[in-house]
Amino acid sequence: MKTATLNARQALMLHKTRRTSDYVARTQALTDLQEALGLAEAPLRIECYDISHLAGTNVVASMVVFEDGLPRKDQYRSFTVAETTDDTDSMNQVLTRRLARLDDPREQEDAVADGKKRRFSYPPQLLVVDGGQPQVAAAARALAASGHSEIALCGIAKRLEEVWLPEQDYPVILPRTSEALYLLERLRDEAHRFAITHQRARRKRDITTVLAEVPGLGPARIRALLRHFGSVAALRTATPDEITQLPGIGPTLAEAVHVHLAQTARASVGWTGTATGE
Repeated sequence: MKTATLNARQALMLHKTRRTSDYVARTQALTDLQEALGLAEAPLRIECYDISHLAGTNVVASMVVFEDGLPRKDQYRSFTVAETTDDTDSMNQVLTRRLARLDDPREQEDAVADGKKRRFSYPPQLLVVDGGQPQVAAAARALAASGHSEIALCGIAKRLEEVWLPEQDYPVILPRTSEALYLLERLRDEAHRFAITHQRARRKRDITTVLAEVPGLGPARIRALLRHFGSVAALRTATPDEITQLPGIGPTLAEAVHVHLAQTARASVGWTGTATGE
């Protein structure tokens, strides 16, 4: 079973690599996408956005860029959302910030000076958001407010892989074997992967910061605690007696760790929303 599973994964990876490197397939995907979305021209530059958080904490967003159907990883960007009410508000904030850079004179100067890397000054032909009608509506508000109505917009919903357009009551259904759908799925999956990577990195830094606030708990003991319990979530549920089982941590320090984690957990309660990504 393990061998068969490994072989299947490798075969799928090889299939995706060949499909991605096929110039004809990429051209067909862009043409099909142009026709399905009613665009005036094929979207040679596409930006895709995803929001990720864990129960409302460490809210981040990702922006991935595909040009001519291929990822441009040097132009990927990540965003931190300090305050938000839900995923749609986060999406609106992030796109508002990104679209403002199109009109920033400093970005234009950087693009002229650099030449090789046009950064945020290079506008996309198509924006893709991870989600359905609510996320698309939030993105459409950001586009309207920025005055960039020339940029096309769509969203791809995970459940049935439906493609949503602004102000439409029904989604666009692409054939399951469509190259256009495959391209949108790759964009969405890559944005999701990039957002999760950034969110986990921030969470890891925040975890270390929270534990470092406990007096007497140095880097070595923090590493020992995380190695023993596996996560801060597990450490939060541990009793002071269980924490004292680690060498070098006495009853007083264990109690301080337990109390501090309980206080930070209570402080984070109150945000409502559903976690996307994890």
